[in-house]
Amino acid sequence: MAENSYDTTRGTGGETQQIGSGLTTNHGIPVADNQNSLRAGARGPTLLEDFLLREKIFHFDHERIPERIVHARGSGAHGYFECTDPIPELTRASLLSEMGKRTPVFVRFSTVAGGAGSVDTPRDVRGFATKFYTDQGNWDLVGNNIPVFFIQDALKFPDLVHSVKMEADRGYPQAATAHDTFWDFVSLMPETLHTVIWAMSDRAIPRSFRMMQGFGIHTFKLVNDSGQSHFVKFHWKPRLGVQSLVWDESAKLQGADNDYHRRDLYEAIEAGDFPEWDLGVQIFDQELADSLPYDVLDATKIIPEEVVPLRVVGRLVLDRNPDNFFAETEQVAFLPSNVVPGIDFTDDPLLQGRLFSYLDTQKSRLGTTNFHQIPVNAPKCPYANMMRDGMMQTQVPRGRANYEPNSLDQAGEETGPRANGQVFTTVPQEVEGQKLRIRAESFGDHYSQPRLFWRSQTANEQAHIASAFVFELSKVVLDHVRSRVVSHLRNVDEDLASRVAKGLAIDLPAAAEPFRAPVDLPPSDALSIQKNWQETLQGRKVGLLFGEGSDAAAIDELIARIEAEGGTVFTIAPKVGPLKLTAGERAADGQLAGSPSVLFDAVGMILAPDEAQRLASDAAALSFVMDAHAHLKAIGHCKGSQVILDRAGIQDGEGVGPYADLPEMAKRRYWSREPKLRDLA
Repeated sequence: MAENSYDTTRGTGGETQQIGSGLTTNHGIPVADNQNSLRAGARGPTLLEDFLLREKIFHFDHERIPERIVHARGSGAHGYFECTDPIPELTRASLLSEMGKRTPVFVRFSTVAGGAGSVDTPRDVRGFATKFYTDQGNWDLVGNNIPVFFIQDALKFPDLVHSVKMEADRGYPQAATAHDTFWDFVSLMPETLHTVIWAMSDRAIPRSFRMMQGFGIHTFKLVNDSGQSHFVKFHWKPRLGVQSLVWDESAKLQGADNDYHRRDLYEAIEAGDFPEWDLGVQIFDQELADSLPYDVLDATKIIPEEVVPLRVVGRLVLDRNPDNFFAETEQVAFLPSNVVPGIDFTDDPLLQGRLFSYLDTQKSRLGTTNFHQIPVNAPKCPYANMMRDGMMQTQVPRGRANYEPNSLDQAGEETGPRANGQVFTTVPQEVEGQKLRIRAESFGDHYSQPRLFWRSQTANEQAHIASAFVFELSKVVLDHVRSRVVSHLRNVDEDLASRVAKGLAIDLPAAAEPFRAPVDLPPSDALSIQKNWQETLQGRKVGLLFGEGSDAAAIDELIARIEAEGGTVFTIAPKVGPLKLTAGERAADGQLAGSPSVLFDAVGMILAPDEAQRLASDAAALSFVMDAHAHLKAIGHCKGSQVILDRAGIQDGEGVGPYADLPEMAKRRYWSREPKLRDLA
């Protein structure tokens, strides 16, 4: 075999295996399998003795300091979790066992790919991590706004992130997946396709953290006082509903306000408009798990809500901004290994690797094994153990009992804490099979669930997904990578593949050969944003343009009507200083050139005829209405401002009309307008 040559085959779970020579550990030990962790049986737990996994993750965890390698750009807030439907029959976790019980929390939202100085609105997965300060210790639910992940085994996490980050030789692109290395990885790893199709959907360009779902991703276990266990998946449902941007709007927001999501969250909390989410759980047993045509231990799979309905057990309220961004939002450390009695892990091989990785990476990022003593990380219940010293130790233990067992109490000395076997115990389970590197064959269907997601969307949402694939792959220089991605899409849906190929002006390649033939799963309406759109002004912001001579009474009335329905109004004028109106004066919240319509959910104009005539020649005013119209937003206007709409080529119709109708029009986006405005795949 020639140097650097390799044969590409498939493993027992359909994973891509490239077999050649030359790959070793950092200590020169040859690597036989770079795709699978060492586990006890194909579906069994990952073993601590896996030196390859530990070395690879250990090295990856320490590649950057001190910024997070992923999820570097984040925004956080304090709040509380309130139990609204206790489930003590399912779990001994105290926060879920008592009606009305409130537990303090800290939540951090984030982008994944970009650095701490990148922007808020790229196309990207969003992190949704919650630290519950329970009376039984800290529980960290560390998830995303997408319910699946790109890979099935934690061993591949460094490869995934290396591929999506800035390309190693040139240092760009920042916070973007539209480049060669990411799509090369995707094209060789069909297990990524389910998360990829979510990432190409509007889920990856959320309107606000406040209007974003969150998911625990993995299957966990709930354990009751009798030791009985059930499988569980965790879901956060925003009470404001799920809302997205459109792609052109997302791109323009990166210039208009690169802190858009951070500012939105901060200002809402400061104004007392506290964001809320319901915590829903999907509870199921082994019998149901065995009946499904996919494996519940596979982090690239969901269980549709139509199969296992959500049960809402509590609500999350964020009601306080951090006192100091660095001390809290930057120094907070989330650990999937932080669970409390009543919550336990499964053998999901991605979760098993995360249990090691997150703890390990904090030493590099925060500089000490004592990171748990930082106030935002410290439990709010008593804690004690025999661990001592280390860099930046802030506690001052007394006595000499730093070991156990000890009998120092017999000498009248403090003897220290002891284990309590009745508190947290791992659920007993049989461990199957031999010790080996292998992937379960049940993990091998990579196309059925992306097909399920695609077929659950509206026609407009499908057009957005296909167009996103075209945009991303148009940035890929390697022809064979583009073709290979489309070959996989043929197994998801022929129409999707054809639209992407047409958008790229390439021939439709032969379909990739699936490891397991995909099956048609029933569509799930719960997966569509547009099918579940909440028509409301609650939490939404309207931009209102006025100027010299505007009707003061009309402005006041419109603002009052919008605020009465839970919306906010941001006033805009050519100049921010006090302007004379028909009665009195008003200062604007923002200046027209610096307050484009991408910042708002809908826009209105109340202008005197001469002022409107003047603004009809102002590029900022024209862009204000043209972008609002292109981004499918409502536009309410007075008769005098019609000249601006005429100049912009915008006619009254669906979502465009008298400002008196704006409070009702602003509750939705107008998807039917889009085919007339842009060419979608």
